[in-house]
Amino acid sequence: MSLALNNIGHLVTNDPSIGNGPLGIINNAGLVADDEGKIIWCGPQDQIDQYTEAQPIDCYGCAIIPGFVDSHTHIVFAGDRATEFEARMEGIPYEAGGIQSTMMATRAASDELLSLNAQHLAYEALCSGTTTLEVKSGYGLSVRDEERSMRVARSITSETTFLGAHLCPTDVKQDDYVDLVVGEMLTACLPYAKWIDVFCDRGAFSAEQSREILNAGAKAGLGTRIHASQLGPSGAIKMGVELGVASCDHCTHITDLDIEALASASDTTVATLLPAAELCTRGPFPDGRHMIEQGVTVALATDCNPGSSYTTSMPFVMSLGVILMGMTPDQALWSSTQGGAQALRRTDVGNLCAGSRADLVVLDAPSHIHLAYRPGVNQTRAVVRGGKCVVGAL
Repeated sequence: MSLALNNIGHLVTNDPSIGNGPLGIINNAGLVADDEGKIIWCGPQDQIDQYTEAQPIDCYGCAIIPGFVDSHTHIVFAGDRATEFEARMEGIPYEAGGIQSTMMATRAASDELLSLNAQHLAYEALCSGTTTLEVKSGYGLSVRDEERSMRVARSITSETTFLGAHLCPTDVKQDDYVDLVVGEMLTACLPYAKWIDVFCDRGAFSAEQSREILNAGAKAGLGTRIHASQLGPSGAIKMGVELGVASCDHCTHITDLDIEALASASDTTVATLLPAAELCTRGPFPDGRHMIEQGVTVALATDCNPGSSYTTSMPFVMSLGVILMGMTPDQALWSSTQGGAQALRRTDVGNLCAGSRADLVVLDAPSHIHLAYRPGVNQTRAVVRGGKCVVGAL
């Protein structure tokens, strides 16, 4: 055995069949993982004595939750947009065009600089409890620069997303650029990609162009995702559901018809909400609690990027979900862990059940409620990924 945790005061498993409530909470619990980093048992503390092969580790009554699953990030880039942020705080509205400035900085950066910056942000996320990370391209916007962005992303995670259709460069005609994305650029990025994504919104790509891009990616064997209805109402969410995308992301300007469509496809398509982006762009906050009550599967993610949401902290995002999106602490934690896993169509992460990967966060708190109750406070005592302590100490 590589891990035997004792005296867990509050264990969130996300499996209601083995614990209390929708989060499957076990109080005064134990958890055991094997030497391959998989959980083999969790349950009441008084039953852990059957596993005697490992030296027990005392958790001193701390809470343990599944590692966060951040299913939407853009961490491969160079430069920053602090000046743009300052202008936005003075009243200039957010528009998609700011991506162009990051594109120029990214193209000018060396491979080493792109890699170091992305690794730094990935480690920053890990330190706050993110054990599974999705990473997109989308700031190169040329065949060469998208391909190298995807190589950097693949060096960090297996959950890589080709987002050549983030924005059309100003020196290329839109239709010509779509042809490039679905042709030479897709071919170059395919070896490093698991997913394909498109920014379907005003100032970016139309519904017809987005459909063409997603269909090309699906034909090439990639899973599909979509940036939908961030800047205004559109048919992007409904189209995403129709195409069977794994996740419709943002959903800032979601309609009742969109909610109905997502609820009808709750086993297939997740609505990934990005409250830090709404906070930093002063956009409206969708009602996450209402969406969940209507049957929508909801995930929360950081949208870490240099323009509209420069944070890697899932605990911060979870607190925003509770305080500004009307979600309960239980709903926000589930959406930040199991919801993110479903957005990536993963069953081995986002929960602490037998057979899943031993990815977990030991909190300096008595329960997961403190993540929302104490917003902005680092309450991560230790992070375990694959059964190994990678942050802090046990």
